[in-house]
Amino acid sequence: MTSTSHDSTARAILYAFVANFGIALTKTWAAWLTGSGSMLAEAIHSYADTGNQVLLYLGLTQSQRPPDAEHPLGYGKLSYFWSFIVAILLFSLGGLFSIYQGVHKLQHPEAISHVWVAIAVLVFAMVLEGFSLLGALREIKRIRGNRPFREWLKHTRNSELVVVLGEDIGAQAGLALALIFLILAAITNNPMFDAMGSICIGAVLIVISIFVALRIRSLLVGRSADPEIQEAIDAIIREQEAIEHVFNTITIQFGPDTMLAVKVKMRSDLNIDAAVASINALERELKARIPKLKWCFIEPDVTD
Repeated sequence: MTSTSHDSTARAILYAFVANFGIALTKTWAAWLTGSGSMLAEAIHSYADTGNQVLLYLGLTQSQRPPDAEHPLGYGKLSYFWSFIVAILLFSLGGLFSIYQGVHKLQHPEAISHVWVAIAVLVFAMVLEGFSLLGALREIKRIRGNRPFREWLKHTRNSELVVVLGEDIGAQAGLALALIFLILAAITNNPMFDAMGSICIGAVLIVISIFVALRIRSLLVGRSADPEIQEAIDAIIREQEAIEHVFNTITIQFGPDTMLAVKVKMRSDLNIDAAVASINALERELKARIPKLKWCFIEPDVTD
């Protein structure tokens, strides 16, 4: 991971951690005061998100560990592992608990008190989560540059930012649902609306966690490098006069770093020393021009 990408990801995680922890404390107080099931579900959601940011930062830090004898390609995929764990926690602690809380409130409805306090807390939380979401989008903008957002989201290999973005969007959706159902409960004086709000919040969190988990699953299994990196590699190889033909190119993403394997046909008029020198020069050039490229293996051959 380049310094810019690492710093942007770390900042996005920090924004989310500060916002979620402050919101969690406020929601806990409001849930205790009002007896609102939706507010309690939101409080648990915020505590889960706060812990998730710690795990994301842990994965980001551990992925920077250098290779060793047991892990010759480094620890880059640890960022994917912890991001996947976060997705599972978002599903279990956030989504399933919210649904459980809502079902419990449906079976045992309780009147809600001090509704205005809960509404004020939810509005305050939406403002803080909005700052966190804007912070994540700003850091994503630093990384994606001029690429359209949808294209970046489809192709990005940065699992931490995908998780932070999913959490922030889920938090805003959950807060909006909690606010709507809490207002309905207050207007109708029917606590059933509050319970329904908790169930809806849980459903939203489960959908987002499944989306995030599916995106990270492909990275855990082994995914090629970002298309922009692959295009840059192909362009550099095409510039090489010593290479007559490229049989195949394989890239694998290992967390922040990329591995490249290429099979090429060298010009027939080159002797072995000249061919080796050309390959070594190409490897150095690729690593110099593509900072994320950490391993480069170029194999000369005559057939594919």
